[in-house]
Amino acid sequence: MKNIMMIGYGAMAKEVLSRLPEGVDVGWIVARAAHHAAIDSAFGGKVQALTHPDHCTGQPDLVLECASQQAVAEFGEAVVKRGWSLAVISTGALADAALQLRLQQAGRQYQGRVIVLSGAVAGMDGLASAREGGLDSVTYQASKSPASWRGSLAEKLIDLDKVSEARVFFEGSAREAARLFPANANVAATIALNGLGMDATRVRLQVDPHTRRNTHRLQVCGSFGEFHIELSGNPLASNPKTSTLAALSAVQACRRLIDGGFIA
Repeated sequence: MKNIMMIGYGAMAKEVLSRLPEGVDVGWIVARAAHHAAIDSAFGGKVQALTHPDHCTGQPDLVLECASQQAVAEFGEAVVKRGWSLAVISTGALADAALQLRLQQAGRQYQGRVIVLSGAVAGMDGLASAREGGLDSVTYQASKSPASWRGSLAEKLIDLDKVSEARVFFEGSAREAARLFPANANVAATIALNGLGMDATRVRLQVDPHTRRNTHRLQVCGSFGEFHIELSGNPLASNPKTSTLAALSAVQACRRLIDGGFIA
């Protein structure tokens, strides 16, 4: 049996916990104290609710972050310094160059690892491979419903109540997108980390009142040739800002604990 530590107890974390593969169990959940009673109730006291990873006295096989960019910044370094493997879904946190450097240095010094999950997008293996031969351009466009953009900076850039057709409301770098739209633009950061980097990856964010899905379009050109990917994913019913596929990528990270990434 493999044991994981979960950071977060929101919509995505609960979705992942409900889908844990056989052979993987959760031993610890890092969450705000206000959630601890609910965790104790949900797991019958068999899961240790923590406010910080440092309070863990055991040895998780994987620490899975399904919380927020803030959680990566708050807990990431502590996890890596214990020599543990940290799988990150909120990759936009790594748009903070100083944080990324600290995590890299901690990994080298303490033999910990940071695993960048693919999240809500596909083709990251191909993008990383293409990078080895040299990339000329990487462009990413996200298109989501008005509901998916509510509570974000988009509300100040466009009237989400009156938009009647698909419209791009932001264009910039992956670093800018990840910082300005922390709940929506982790995909931009994931693509940047596998490709040209935060500043050279171009991002367009679009609102589309005629869709209920989150659509991700990726265009990559380089010495290998070029490829185009379009993925139209269903958002989580409990959180329209989050794609179901992002939660499934975290489930897949857990499955790799027991099958080593090999599927017969």
